[in-house]
Amino acid sequence: MPERVETYDPDGVDYGWVMQTTFVVTIVVGAPVVALASLATPLESWGARAEFAIRVGAVVWILTALGVYAFARRVDDPTGDEPADDESTDDEHADDEFAADGPRDDEPADDERLNADGERPAETESE
Repeated sequence: MPERVETYDPDGVDYGWVMQTTFVVTIVVGAPVVALASLATPLESWGARAEFAIRVGAVVWILTALGVYAFARRVDDPTGDEPADDESTDDEHADDEFAADGPRDDEPADDERLNADGERPAETESE
């Protein structure tokens, strides 16, 4: 039995898929586009034909690559609500007592804290 091929689940856009799809779509779409565009252009030599194919193919390639990338981003995150890398979510700081919103709900407020004897600590006034 052959060994199992490893798979992966990329975070964000799968650039491997984008490159492979761009390659295939550029050939499938690009060849007919270059052929149709060449009908209206006088190409007397093989050098002129090759240069024309490269120029038109480059435009087809960049438009295909941008379209495939945009499609992959839209499919990856259809809502666009994903937080940026530097933003934090509530789950990341669930155990952080000094979160921006103050003490956690399971922590007593300062006026409810008791000392080891079960009494409230004496109030101290600073002068």
